[in-house]
Amino acid sequence: MQIHLSEPPGDVLLFLTGQEEIDTACEILYERMKALGPKVPELIILPIYSALPSEVQSRVFEPTPPGARKVVVATNVAETSLTIPGIYYVIDPGFSKQNAYDPRLGMDSLIVMPISQAQARQRAGRAGRTGPGKCYRLYTEAAFRNEMLPNSIPDIQRTNLASTILMLKAMGINDLLSFDFMDPPPAQTMLTALESLYALSALDDEGLLTRLGRKMADFPMEPTLAKMLIASVDMGCSEEILSIVAMLSVQSVFYRPKEKQGQADSKKAKFHQPEGDHLTLLTVYNGWKASNFSNAWCYENFIQARSMRRAQDVRKQLLGIMDRYVLLSSFIVL
Repeated sequence: MQIHLSEPPGDVLLFLTGQEEIDTACEILYERMKALGPKVPELIILPIYSALPSEVQSRVFEPTPPGARKVVVATNVAETSLTIPGIYYVIDPGFSKQNAYDPRLGMDSLIVMPISQAQARQRAGRAGRTGPGKCYRLYTEAAFRNEMLPNSIPDIQRTNLASTILMLKAMGINDLLSFDFMDPPPAQTMLTALESLYALSALDDEGLLTRLGRKMADFPMEPTLAKMLIASVDMGCSEEILSIVAMLSVQSVFYRPKEKQGQADSKKAKFHQPEGDHLTLLTVYNGWKASNFSNAWCYENFIQARSMRRAQDVRKQLLGIMDRYVLLSSFIVL
């Protein structure tokens, strides 16, 4: 608000960590601006995060009307993935959500962590790409120098390595512990991945790839999902499993806007299956298919049309891979 009321024209980009924080910040900002009355220039408040429908996301690229200022409240998707024209001011609180894999629990989690010095420079570079700009950093220079890592931790050191190791095994690289990684992952993460591949029968007692493991390596997804697809052929439920795996391969398909949470929840409840989330996702896909893949149906049921189309593409690709193995009989339809 200080920037809006006292700085020359130019749009503002504020980095926050996630959807909840962004929605709250937008609400508070809207209320504060309303309290100032009609005499102050208009401030257009636009959130952007991956769970928003694409038509709402695209509003951040629209030109700012004369006499108004735009403030874009974004996750670190605005750091590198997209460039918003007209940004002259960046506010950087110094945090972001990062994916972290715990090999002991075998679970991924999103953790709020301080950004690295490289990310801080990247964020500052978003200001003034079209002219001189300013970056307001909400942390001290001492924190920047002493508490932030020079570079972000590479993905390979904080993710589940099961599919990576399966790929390396399929390429004929068997001695993984002495493999010359550019950024070596923790040994515990590698051992957990090897154990899970052994449990899935992708590796034998000597740690070599089995015939099943070679088939699994051809599927561009987590080994657990690949095994599920292959096993579904013998069980005669490939049609349903293809849809479930495709739905699991995309981001959440449910959309829950703040102003219509009750409506969105009641629509979601109609899809709910007591057997669990997998069958709930299957019900959503089948409902969309029954509506002839219509966008209007998605809008009506608070479903992300973009994610559904992505799931349909994934399903077609998987069907192609399974057909190549002649794993399926011809009864499967898209």
